[in-house]
Amino acid sequence: MFFRVKDEAAAIALANDSDFGLGGSVFTKDVERGKRVATQVETGMMFINNIDWSDAELPFGGIKDSGYGRELGNMGIQEFVNKKLVRTHDMVAPLV
Repeated sequence: MFFRVKDEAAAIALANDSDFGLGGSVFTKDVERGKRVATQVETGMMFINNIDWSDAELPFGGIKDSGYGRELGNMGIQEFVNKKLVRTHDMVAPLV
């Protein structure tokens, strides 16, 4: 989809007016401007002059309704937490 907007600020506001935030792209001849815009767009990933660029060593994931943590959703998030087992047993203490 293409939208015509008044200026850069309006484009950023439009991009951020979403419940989702997996990734986005900025296409520009001015890479510094692209970096500036990319830092203001609310997504987990931003690409400049490319639609995506993933690699195993790079973080992958979104924000807002586009991600539950990072790296493969619920199964992946379990790999990044330290689970702790706490068990209780209901018993009567012996009388001394």
